[in-house]
Amino acid sequence: MKELNQKLATIQTKFKSKKSRFNSFGKYYFRSAEDILEATKPFLLELGVSVTINEKLMVPDPPILSTTATISDGENSITATAVVGVDLAQKGMQMPQKFGAASSYAKKYALGNLFLIDDTQDSDASNDHGNGVVSKLKEKAKPGISAGQFLKAKEYMTAGGSIDAIKSKYKLTATEEKTLNGQKADTKETL
Repeated sequence: MKELNQKLATIQTKFKSKKSRFNSFGKYYFRSAEDILEATKPFLLELGVSVTINEKLMVPDPPILSTTATISDGENSITATAVVGVDLAQKGMQMPQKFGAASSYAKKYALGNLFLIDDTQDSDASNDHGNGVVSKLKEKAKPGISAGQFLKAKEYMTAGGSIDAIKSKYKLTATEEKTLNGQKADTKETL
């Protein structure tokens, strides 16, 4: 088992998979289960391991897919699992597409769990899916502007800077924004 752990650690530390797929609705790039599997292929023969994926459908309401990714050296194996629900209410999809989407998602996350793929910058970590939750959390996390920073912001605006650049860094009150907009010159600069 120690050898298999070492082989898995090798894949986990050397793994590289580009986010080659583009979601035109959400305007972001992502990696799919197929991208992950393609990136692992060079390691399989080199390390003498195989990777398999098994799915199990559980039929409560809603249906749930339990997907397990397994790496094996022929004697020992290590597994990682992802569990996802099938959204039967998803509009614009036929039933096979609903199950296929859930299956793809579960495979991606089971493989991600096995190979320690950090998707914190992936669409699922940053995409609002149209509901604005992530944007609201980011806005809430912005610091208010201090007196010294506000003076620098006024100078920046006088020199032609953009209020949007300031708002991307600081949470402004309506009064602060109005005051800064009064400083606006005709030319543009970046903060």
